[in-house]
Amino acid sequence: MAMKKLVSVSLAALLVAACSEGAVEEAQLGDGTDTIELAEFPDRPYWGDTHLHTDISVDAFGFGVRLGPEEALKFARGEEVTATTGMTARLDRPLDFLVISDHSDAMGATRRLYDAPRMMVRDPTLRRWRDMMHESPEQSTLAVAELITAAANDEIPEALRDPERQAKATRELWDRHLDVLDRYNEPGKFTAFAGFEWTLMPGGNNLHRVVMFRDGSGRTKEVLPFPGLGTTVEQLWDYMDAYQETTGGQVLAIPHNSNLSNGIMFELTGPDGGPMSAQYARRRAAREPVVEATQIKGDSETHPFLSPNDEFAGFGVAGWELGNLPLTARATPDMYAGSYVRSALLRGLTLEEQLGVNPYAFGMIGSTDSHTALATGDEDNFFGKHTGVEPREGRAMEAQNLGTRQGRFGWHYLAGGYAAAWARGNTRAEIFDAFMRREVYATTGPRMVVRLFAGFDFADRDWEGDWVRAGYTRGVPMGGELEDRGTAPTFLISALKDPDGANLDRVQVVKGWVDANGEAREKVYDVAWSEREMDGASDSPVPPVGDTVNRREATYENSIGAAELRSTWTDPDYVEGQRAFYYVRVIEIPTPSWVLFDAKQFGIELPENVIEANVIQERAYSSPVWLRPRSTPGDAPAIMDSE
Repeated sequence: MAMKKLVSVSLAALLVAACSEGAVEEAQLGDGTDTIELAEFPDRPYWGDTHLHTDISVDAFGFGVRLGPEEALKFARGEEVTATTGMTARLDRPLDFLVISDHSDAMGATRRLYDAPRMMVRDPTLRRWRDMMHESPEQSTLAVAELITAAANDEIPEALRDPERQAKATRELWDRHLDVLDRYNEPGKFTAFAGFEWTLMPGGNNLHRVVMFRDGSGRTKEVLPFPGLGTTVEQLWDYMDAYQETTGGQVLAIPHNSNLSNGIMFELTGPDGGPMSAQYARRRAAREPVVEATQIKGDSETHPFLSPNDEFAGFGVAGWELGNLPLTARATPDMYAGSYVRSALLRGLTLEEQLGVNPYAFGMIGSTDSHTALATGDEDNFFGKHTGVEPREGRAMEAQNLGTRQGRFGWHYLAGGYAAAWARGNTRAEIFDAFMRREVYATTGPRMVVRLFAGFDFADRDWEGDWVRAGYTRGVPMGGELEDRGTAPTFLISALKDPDGANLDRVQVVKGWVDANGEAREKVYDVAWSEREMDGASDSPVPPVGDTVNRREATYENSIGAAELRSTWTDPDYVEGQRAFYYVRVIEIPTPSWVLFDAKQFGIELPENVIEANVIQERAYSSPVWLRPRSTPGDAPAIMDSE
């Protein structure tokens, strides 16, 4: 049983521990020549959103947003903007970086359709959609719902498929957009990344990726965003390969909303349905180093069906477990393992046993997927998934499922999340490189500071000195790999509450491994927790932390929980030679969700079950550390192998 540790150390002290005196260097920034000083080690988590849509996205404009990339960047930097619905909007705390990821397919098409003279729109479906967009916000939303369903069924009108017309229109938008990004990119203060969303959706099942570039416009103008309709993920990787070979730049892809894939995001087979090849697994590992584990459309960490012994497994599942995005196909429990991240990590270990390479060795981040151009991940400042559900009375109880109105309601949306990147400075290169080495973590919105190091000789005394230096020099950080030495790995784990948020309930380690029979197994360990009444048994589960939430007032008290939790934890179930992964999950005390804030603001009476479902325990997920069997001469790296 791990000993709990309560530490009252300030955020400043934690961050100072990450920097050695005078440990700085210069770095080349993107395509430019500016330099800034960098810390010796990653010195703090930089907060960002890698998944934001503006009026350039075909669906976001149809949903009603009239804010473009420039307003999105201003908002992310902490400036006040006016939302589409006329309200003023501002973040309490600016973000450090932003990826505007407008859809590559039909980029800007709904705006062009909206602006086109009616007599010039000859396709009857497009003319009807244009009329619906002009009729009312509700009809505009229905038009986009039809468009999404048409895309899922491969029934998009030919006028939206014309490659030459789309390429010309996209080139104008893309080049103008890249110029805006370069103008707002300010090394050391704010990082603006180029990116887009690649939207493959066979039968409505979500296989979407956000594509994120490391580079400035000197390189990114040499390409156009790659379309999702009619392409495959291997063709996306070909596009990424070609970009890097042609420009010398770098690019990565981030799968998201695996919870809406009906089991096909993390398959055990190859794309043709046959056995997965080592080449396919290697390409996926190289091109997709992180996964978006939590966002507005639900949380994808795990599901209670998959993790029945995990009391915290049900977060953000309600409504989204019903099926794919447009609910053109319902989900069944046998699909869940291919839809959730923890099971994918387990599948990765199994595939590594067979292929010698792990296709699902990814880190975890969160992001919003907001279609309002407003990157809001805070419960008390939630502007909704799209403009139709920006703050207003009634949005929490309205049916929200893209036209079908079956089983999903406003209160199923999550307000988060955000991505945190441990980096040496706020630049494109440093933050992108943190993603590539997986030294990143996800939160459902709160900005907890989470740090994880793994090694073989860590001890409690390390906390008394420069424990961050010890972590980097004698171990690996989150996202790293350890080679088995015949002794159990030990972890230095630190979690600090959001300085403006709730106290922490507990810190857990989630372990996955492959046993001697080849079966994938998982276990959740409580490794640090705040003070509470215990029954005295050393192996008893940690009881609930309590509940201070005033449901009617949408308030809570930080009279329970801890400001910081630390643990030096050694795996008690280590078996030599087993493949395993370990990630940290940090759980906050109960707090009100955005739904209860809405009820208070608008004077709404909610059903009791909705009220209780919206007293939540927000959380963070670190990227894993992998433990690999000792290699023999001639073995190839099994996880981070790249072409």
